[in-house]
Amino acid sequence: MSQSQGRLFDEFAKLMNDAAGVAQSARREVETVMRSQADRFASEMDLVRREDLEIAQDLATRALSEVERLSARVAALEGQIAVLMADSRKGATAGSGPVPDGAAGGA
Repeated sequence: MSQSQGRLFDEFAKLMNDAAGVAQSARREVETVMRSQADRFASEMDLVRREDLEIAQDLATRALSEVERLSARVAALEGQIAVLMADSRKGATAGSGPVPDGAAGGA
């Protein structure tokens, strides 16, 4: 009876091993099907991948930084123009400096 029990346990172990292999294979198949369904759903919903979103966010951040830098530069240049215009007007009223077009008196 000892040999028949050993054989029974061997057969049972083999059966369990085979069942585990089948279960693992079924799990992989289910994962593959679920992944393909999720990909199809995402493409139908026009969803973006995280990687693409992060790239777009990075580009937007860089563009915003550039806009802020250029805005500061424009403001500085406008300030310089205002100073030059004020100096030009002071010189014109004092009789010195450049004369604006059409401001020269004729006979």
